[in-house]
Amino acid sequence: MIKTVLNIIVLVFLSLSLFAQQSREELEKQRAQLKKEMEKTQKLLDKNKSQTKENLVGWKLINDKVNLQNRLIENISKDINILDNNIYTNQREINRYNKLLDTLKEEYARSMVYAYKNRSNYDFLSFIFSAASFNDAIKRVAYLKYYRTYREKQGENILRTQELRKHRVNELGSIKESKSVVLKSKDQEMTALEKQKIEKDRIMNELKSQGKQLNNQLSAFKKQSAKVEKAIAAAIKKARDDARNVAIRKAKEDETKRLAAIKANPNTKTETKEVVVRREPANAAVAPVSVLLNAGNLELNENFIKNKGSLPWPVDKGVPILHYGRNQLPSGSAIDVTSVTVATDIGSNVKTVFDGVVSYVAYIEDMQVVIIQHGKYFTTYSNLSNVNVKSGQNVKTGQVIGKAAANLDGIGAIEFYLSDERSSIDPEKWLK
Repeated sequence: MIKTVLNIIVLVFLSLSLFAQQSREELEKQRAQLKKEMEKTQKLLDKNKSQTKENLVGWKLINDKVNLQNRLIENISKDINILDNNIYTNQREINRYNKLLDTLKEEYARSMVYAYKNRSNYDFLSFIFSAASFNDAIKRVAYLKYYRTYREKQGENILRTQELRKHRVNELGSIKESKSVVLKSKDQEMTALEKQKIEKDRIMNELKSQGKQLNNQLSAFKKQSAKVEKAIAAAIKKARDDARNVAIRKAKEDETKRLAAIKANPNTKTETKEVVVRREPANAAVAPVSVLLNAGNLELNENFIKNKGSLPWPVDKGVPILHYGRNQLPSGSAIDVTSVTVATDIGSNVKTVFDGVVSYVAYIEDMQVVIIQHGKYFTTYSNLSNVNVKSGQNVKTGQVIGKAAANLDGIGAIEFYLSDERSSIDPEKWLK
């Protein structure tokens, strides 16, 4: 019985230790990934600082780094909690082993005292031969053998329990050492976080001191964005009008062919009319579809939808500095945008995110804008230079369509828009 209990305890705590170890391994992987992201962000921050004065990119990067630092500290705190649980579990297990050892030693001592008092061969023989029958004597011999085996098992259980207790004590010491290392790491990261917060405040104060200049840039950016949004609306309207005209022209051509067929063969006139009459109710029951969809782009449209959340970004390397919707600025003001602004190196390749047809290419102020149609969806790439595509051209996913130009702040950036035929859409929900 005691041996069974020992086996169950060992299996339970081995399982708990394995689960905790797996969780710690996952946390360590996450921690390594966070550190890589922080190093990458710091490099971008240093590069931005060396190239220009404090700007929204620097402010966004330091915010990102502070957020990553907080996530790293949270990760370390979870690791400490796991270690604390392991320490508690091991200490509780050691206490159980201590109690079990006390019980085993007490039982073993009683059995040894009894064996010492009945150590004479005469006592054993007297116990056997005093049996009432031969079968009873056999049972008494078996009992003596079992009792001797039981005492041996008691000794083995004591040794085994002592070994398990020793293992737990060693493991407890190792866990406490690991906790000491992790606590030291947390202190270091907390110190780094404080420095980053100071740097964040410094950049924010610097940007606030540029308040008038930033407000002018913000006003110019709003005007520029409004012009781009107007161009997008015009491109979508034109695409709808063109599609509608094509549909009307095709319907007229079909009707002309039908009438010509009737005229050529008057005997089929009644039959043809009946077919038309039968088909009209069926057509009336079909839900209306987008005028932008046709046999040629229906599959493209479906594939675009299927790739929601996995579309590639329009630049290989960049930092999103303005997101779709409302954005709080360091000055305390806010701006609503219908795109995502991605900071990148001036001259970086700008690529299409999906197959499509170029719907619009034009200059807006001193930048170029490209709008690409993907069925009833449109992607827009603004603030480009060296555009190398033209309206009506078919493009493929990842095809270079131009270069990133300098924005109003003097840094490389593009604005990426996503729209359907009715309204703008948050592009980041569709990108990887």
